[in-house]
Amino acid sequence: MQSTSNLLMIRPVSFGFNEQTAESNAFQSRDTDQQQVQANALAEFDGLVQVLRDNGLNVTVIDDTPQPHTPDSLFPNNWVSFHANGDVFLYPMQAENRRLERREDIITQLEDNFTVMHVIDLSHFEYEGKFLEGTGSMVLDRENKIAYACLSPRTDEKVLAAFCEQTGYNSVKFHAVDEKGLAIYHTNVMMALGSNFAVICLDSITNIIEKELVIKSLKDTNKQIIDISFTQMNQFAGNMLEAKNNAGDTLIAMSQSAFQSLTYEQKAVLSAFGKLVYADIHTIENNGGGSARCMIAEVYLPRS
Repeated sequence: MQSTSNLLMIRPVSFGFNEQTAESNAFQSRDTDQQQVQANALAEFDGLVQVLRDNGLNVTVIDDTPQPHTPDSLFPNNWVSFHANGDVFLYPMQAENRRLERREDIITQLEDNFTVMHVIDLSHFEYEGKFLEGTGSMVLDRENKIAYACLSPRTDEKVLAAFCEQTGYNSVKFHAVDEKGLAIYHTNVMMALGSNFAVICLDSITNIIEKELVIKSLKDTNKQIIDISFTQMNQFAGNMLEAKNNAGDTLIAMSQSAFQSLTYEQKAVLSAFGKLVYADIHTIENNGGGSARCMIAEVYLPRS
């Protein structure tokens, strides 16, 4: 299955602008009052959780801890991924303060309801200065076992190959840049995959051969391509997540800014694949440089 009804989210206690990630994340922008940022982010987080739960999704919320200080803890999809065979992957993170987000107790709590067979820890690549930040670095086509990855300082080919070797995935690698020519830090801000669609900023892939390779892979796996502009990407229209609720209905979750950036035609096309649900998370987007998809780690583990 490409989508699941079980989601993990981490409730922030000290969210804020992260100096250690800003150099490679052009989407980040510091608000002046960082104390107010945490209060606003908490309200936005709770609002998104409520929207997801109101639409029939099972959201496990775990509180972050005051210590150690982890300003980006509400983006758990970068340090962990959960798979249908019971595997849990832990990932190497570029920023030192993001490595502190990896918490064994979170996996232990999930074992109350889910079966964990193996924990595969790739974080040792940090000693080599090589990183792969989970389903931020990779957009996974779980049905066809394809990992789409735009290479960047946070997405290394060697670690990607290690993930693919462990999982049996094939990788589709490419380079992507923003309108200023800067490398896009995570694949999931320029691309989102559903069961039958792909939202992608094709203009960001400037190498023609790489672009054609991505398009061919998407078409070969019967994804309808919804091409978004740089402006829409900057509003996080590429940072969506397909989920399937307990009634079997397909939902496409995104932020309010992403939703508002879409054209009427794009909304109509997407709505044919699922109900569009969204919440206002602009404080999180501005300061954290990530959006709705980044805030969610899907739990595909078998129910225990």
